[in-house]
Amino acid sequence: MQYSILDTEIQNFIEKNLELPISKLALRKNPFPNIEWIAILNQIEAKAKAKDKLPTWFKTKNVIYPSKISVEQTSSEKTASYKSTLVSGEKLIDLTGGFGVDDYYFAKKITTVAHCEINPELSSIVKHNFEQLKAQNISCYAGDSLDILNSLNTNWDWIYIDPSRRNDAKGKVFMLKDCLPNVPENLTHYFSHSNAILIKTAPLLDLSAGLSELKHVKTIHIIALENEVKELLWELHNEYLGETKIKTVNILKDKIDVFEFDFNNHNNGIPNYSLPEKFLYEPNSAIMKSGGFDDVAIFYSLEKLHKHSHLYTSEKKIDFPGRIFEIQNCFFYNKIEMKTFLSNTKANITTRNFPETVENIRKKWKIKEGGNVYCFFTTDENNNKIVLICNKIQ
Repeated sequence: MQYSILDTEIQNFIEKNLELPISKLALRKNPFPNIEWIAILNQIEAKAKAKDKLPTWFKTKNVIYPSKISVEQTSSEKTASYKSTLVSGEKLIDLTGGFGVDDYYFAKKITTVAHCEINPELSSIVKHNFEQLKAQNISCYAGDSLDILNSLNTNWDWIYIDPSRRNDAKGKVFMLKDCLPNVPENLTHYFSHSNAILIKTAPLLDLSAGLSELKHVKTIHIIALENEVKELLWELHNEYLGETKIKTVNILKDKIDVFEFDFNNHNNGIPNYSLPEKFLYEPNSAIMKSGGFDDVAIFYSLEKLHKHSHLYTSEKKIDFPGRIFEIQNCFFYNKIEMKTFLSNTKANITTRNFPETVENIRKKWKIKEGGNVYCFFTTDENNNKIVLICNKIQ
């Protein structure tokens, strides 16, 4: 199938039908009986998924796509580009190559990149695509990555690994030992081939759990794209024994918000607490994942509303890695105040350290979703349940 799908007529058909729902397209008769209809439909669906996530692939002619799920699970170009800023040197080997998006960007910084992929069909697709993308400094190897690592017998500047959860690990607490390859088990062997290792994991991996399984972790990068955490990057350096730094990164359309702190010493400082002042600050999702709630308050000289609310306030507006609001009104959460200010209205609702859900609040007070009003239901420093009505300014 792989190369017959590149027939000009089939490629033109794929291009013309990218906007159509696959469910409707699937009911049509296959205009190319020599190719399985499901294979053509997969190319259409996967390429449509790639439009925003992988624009370079989308715009390049004669690219072959794997399954839609593979496209969904691969790094976006924006996160791959960030990863490339972390590496340098002559040689990098990717032990879990997948669709090769990360390697395409690594190859812009590294002289020689090795792409290892256990699925021979996917390895062949990626090799073909790299040729279309003019990525001439990437070599593709099909097979078990540990065997390839041993057979190449090279000292690499970097090893990159994106382990995937084993099927029998579903429902368990996410641990690296439950993934393939088993990084904790093979870590010593990996360090015999490179002094620097970069590991990508899903955001749901607990930071403390990851640190308990790994060693020599210099930095953990928490990567969010448009305020949605996409991945964790664990940067390991052989024999490193210093503090582990947490670097939160939120990649936005026009900028990248970064906040850093030492994981081992975080939350040692004591922030100031205050009732709501003029401005309200909500940290981005990468900071929320990091757990550095007191660190961000101390660093930006902000007051916290409550130890567990993770909302911050100030009298004067400052630049902040997250959403910023101007508080228009603040009142205790009770029937009289709610009926006066919010009943039968439209508002965006957020709860922080509050006993009721957003859904329950909407239903109880008949608040529709949307509009320009932002309401925070939270708890103040005196343990009072309060409501903040705000205008969003950033």
